[in-house]
Amino acid sequence: MSIDQLVVLLVRCGLVILFLPFSALDKIFNFSGAVGQASETFAFRPFAVAAIVAGLGVEIFMSLGIILGIADRLCAFVMAGYCAVTALLWKRFWAQGDFWAGPASKGRGLFWDFLKNLSLGAGFLLITVGPTGGGLSHLVHSPFQSTYPYG
Repeated sequence: MSIDQLVVLLVRCGLVILFLPFSALDKIFNFSGAVGQASETFAFRPFAVAAIVAGLGVEIFMSLGIILGIADRLCAFVMAGYCAVTALLWKRFWAQGDFWAGPASKGRGLFWDFLKNLSLGAGFLLITVGPTGGGLSHLVHSPFQSTYPYG
């Protein structure tokens, strides 16, 4: 493996490390807590459970696709959407009502988490449409093709 390929691998690992292993393991080992958090958005418990199971699948399989370079464009696109959806569902800074109350307000803390989710999603979009991604049209025409990040 060349130094360039190693750097690509490390960058991709850096992009997904939040999800695989950490968030995925947290969902596995603290499943009831994760369902409890999801229940704040989905009052019907089966929907909350389904959201956590779906999120776990996305975090594991899309992260592996990005790291291994298997359908990595599509995996990164799904992860970008996942970041945006989780920001909108669970980082609702606007719903706290205390955004302007001061730096220690819950709304401000969620605001920064919201922006971090969107920024991470933008990083995934670089894999989807960036220089090695072939643009959005390449994703549309060949969604399962790899960017061949390692040669």
